[in-house]
Amino acid sequence: LKDGVVTPSELIDVVERRLAEVEDLVHATPITCFDRARAAAAKLQRPSSPPPGYLYGLPVLIKDSVPVAGVRWTEGSKIFEHRVAKESGPTAKRLEEMGAIVVGKTNVPEFCAGSQSFNEIFPTTVTPWDLRTTAGGSSGGAAAALASCQCWLATGSDLG
Repeated sequence: LKDGVVTPSELIDVVERRLAEVEDLVHATPITCFDRARAAAAKLQRPSSPPPGYLYGLPVLIKDSVPVAGVRWTEGSKIFEHRVAKESGPTAKRLEEMGAIVVGKTNVPEFCAGSQSFNEIFPTTVTPWDLRTTAGGSSGGAAAALASCQCWLATGSDLG
């Protein structure tokens, strides 16, 4: 990305294809926002002096405990099953400021309270290494997404 060998749009396409291949097996990324991601890629302006750690349009997945403007934000709870975030939380906002492009949200237990990523909205997240076993929680969706090569970066957290 930094050298322009691939574009953010090309990598968004790679993520979308990979999700089509594995998501029905692992249930790691139940919420996607590819139209939003493509719009962000089209608007991405490469800074003349990028700060250290700039991501150059790298597609990322955000844990569903974090709001992303215009994207469904359930926190794994039926109460918020249809909620859409009005604005992004600090984690998503900072990643986007640093050149990340959000392509989806990863599965969590309800309100991130649990050691497995299951809830009443989405199927239980499993590990791609053994589909009979849990990917853990509360960042199990992020872990399974990375382990199944759905994306190159996914957020997780320790306390929700």
